[in-house]
Amino acid sequence: MNCTQAIQYVHSLERFGIKPGLERVSLLCEKLGNPQDKLKIIHVAGTNGKGSVCTVCSRILTESGFRTGLYTSPYVIDFRERIQIDGEMIAPADLARCVDKAKRASEENNITVTEFEFITAAAFLYFSEMHCDYVVLEVGLGGRFDATNIIKNPLVSVITSVSLDHTGVLGDTVAKIAYEKAGIIKPGCPAVTYPKQNPEALEVIESACRSAGSTLTVPQTDSVEILSESLRGTVFSYLGSEYSLPLAGEHMVYNAVTAIEAVKTILPGAGDETLRAALKKSAMPARLEFFDLKCSVILDGGHNEEGAAALRNFTGKCVTGGKITAVCSIMSDKDYEKYLDTVLPLADRVIATQADVPRALDAHALAECAEKICNDVSEIPDAVSAVKYALDTADDDETVLVCGSFYFAGEVRGYLIERSKKEGKSLD
Repeated sequence: MNCTQAIQYVHSLERFGIKPGLERVSLLCEKLGNPQDKLKIIHVAGTNGKGSVCTVCSRILTESGFRTGLYTSPYVIDFRERIQIDGEMIAPADLARCVDKAKRASEENNITVTEFEFITAAAFLYFSEMHCDYVVLEVGLGGRFDATNIIKNPLVSVITSVSLDHTGVLGDTVAKIAYEKAGIIKPGCPAVTYPKQNPEALEVIESACRSAGSTLTVPQTDSVEILSESLRGTVFSYLGSEYSLPLAGEHMVYNAVTAIEAVKTILPGAGDETLRAALKKSAMPARLEFFDLKCSVILDGGHNEEGAAALRNFTGKCVTGGKITAVCSIMSDKDYEKYLDTVLPLADRVIATQADVPRALDAHALAECAEKICNDVSEIPDAVSAVKYALDTADDDETVLVCGSFYFAGEVRGYLIERSKKEGKSLD
C-alpha cells in the first residue's frame, strides 16, 4: 500500500458515517497494542478555536525542546496535515505503513469502524512508534463519545469556545453541547477553558470539573490587552508580556491565551522567550488568512454563527476603504442563512459558488439566499473560477472575502498561492 492508496482506503470508510461511541475504536486500538496508553496527551474539545489552540500548544511544546505530535481536523490542502510531529506532516511512507497496520487489524478481527475512528487509531499508532514526548489531540465531534476520548488520563483537558453547531448530533442548546464537550474531562485531570466562554457553557464545564475533582483554569480577560490588529496578525500582551501572533482576529488572541495556560499546567516554568518564539510561528491556513494580491484577499474557513461573527468583526475593524466582495460556498447541512445574514451585510457584491464536495449547497440556492441581503449577486458554480473572476474584476483598493467552508478554502487556496507567486507577492 502506498500513500495514495492509504488515503483512498481511509476515505472509503466515510460510507459508515458518524456513529458516536467508543466501543469500535477501543477494540481496534486494543488489537494495535493500545498505543494511546503510551502517550502523554493534551486533549482539546470545543466548537470554535480547537485547531488554533492545538497549533499554539504544539508550537510551545516543540519550542521547549519536546518531540510533539499534533492531531487535528479538518485538513485544508493535504490529508497528511492532520498528523504532524514538530510541525512536519507525517511522511507518505509512514502514513501508508500505519494505515496498512490498522487496516489489517480491523479486517482480521472483523472490526467495522468509521473514517474518523480509523484515522484516530492510525495516528495513535504513529505517535507511539515515533516516541513522541507529548501529543496535542483535537476532538473530531463533541467529546464524550468522540473516538479520541478513549484516552484515559490526559495531562490537561481543554474546552475552547462553545456555541451552537452540529445540533442534530450534539443537542439544540449551548448547555447540551457543552455537556458533550465536557465529556473529555477526566477524574483528577486539570482543565482549562476559553476566557470568554459562553456563560451557559461555563456553568456546565464548572459542574463537570467539580464532579470529576478537576481544577479549572479560566484565563482572565483583564490580563489581556490587544495592542494592534491588522490583516497580517495581532500583537497583544498577557500578564504583562508582549506577544506577536500571525493569526488575525481578537478571538485568536484568546485562543492563544487558552493554549498558554494549557501548556503551563504541564510546563509551569515555560518562559516568555519560548512563548514568544512559539506564538510567532503559529500560522494556520484559512483562518482569516491574508493574501496581498492586486487587491486584498481574506481566506476564512469558518462556517458557523460564531465563525461568521469573527469574520464580520475582524473585517469591520481592519478593512477600511474600498469595496468588499464576498465569494461564498457553504455546506448545505450548516445554518447557512444565519451565516449569510451575519457576513453579507458587509459586502458590496456577492459571488455564490459551490465547493466540489457532495455536501456543498447548490450555488443557485446560495445566490437566492444572498439576494435577500445584497443587491449585487451573481453565481459561478466552479469554485476556482468564481475566485478568479472576483480577483480579475476587483478594484485595487477592494477586499475579497473568500469564505464559508474549509472544503471551499482548501479547493481554492492553491490558486491563491500560485497567483501570489505570479504577481510577485510575498506569502509572509
